[in-house]
Amino acid sequence: MTLSLILLGASALGYTVHFLIFKDAHHIFIYMVGDIAFLFMDVLLTILLIERLLSRRDKMSKLNKLNMVIGTFFSEVGLELLSKFSTFIKDCENLTSKLDIKPDWGKRDFLQAVKAAHDFSYQVEIDEKDLAPLRDFLTDKRSFLLRLLENPNLLEHDRFTDLLWAVFHLTEELHYRGDRIENLPESDKKHLAIDLRRAYVQLTSEWVTYTMHLQQSYPFLFSLAVRINPLDPQSTPIIGG
Repeated sequence: MTLSLILLGASALGYTVHFLIFKDAHHIFIYMVGDIAFLFMDVLLTILLIERLLSRRDKMSKLNKLNMVIGTFFSEVGLELLSKFSTFIKDCENLTSKLDIKPDWGKRDFLQAVKAAHDFSYQVEIDEKDLAPLRDFLTDKRSFLLRLLENPNLLEHDRFTDLLWAVFHLTEELHYRGDRIENLPESDKKHLAIDLRRAYVQLTSEWVTYTMHLQQSYPFLFSLAVRINPLDPQSTPIIGG
């Protein structure tokens, strides 16, 4: 309110000085009406252009922060999960051969890899001896997953939010079975196969999308991601190794 009064007072003072010098109220009112008429157009341009640019800038800032969260997820949980999940997938070699990310990949290569990740059949075969290590790993990361789900930036990325919920749900399913996980009926194995498949489908495509972001924005992080690619059984962090 104070600022508004100051600005109105300054405007009135300017018009008064103009009248005292030129003694032409007609001229003052002509320009005043014209300025007021243009004000509505000015507001419209501000809303359509400047506000949209600011909104886009704010969204890009949030997406960059979210990609940092996604990177943390893969460092703490995602990379190990990709390796552990692959033991449950029939013909997984066929999938990993299509997701063998190379340093010279272009955007088209990444999009084809994402499509391959979506189109793969993901036939899950539950082996009880592999469930306990998976359960222990996910249970150990449960609090970390909960902290990620509390991050408000997730509202900007539906795919990653769905991935987190899928992984967290699988964590709960395995955790509550306890020691009985080593002696499950076939009906329960089928249920876990569905949960595991849901998480793995989203995990693989999100990993490829994330590495594409790294290539565009952080080449040094992309170099490491290619060398430790969990979908490549021959991967090694050693350059030239």
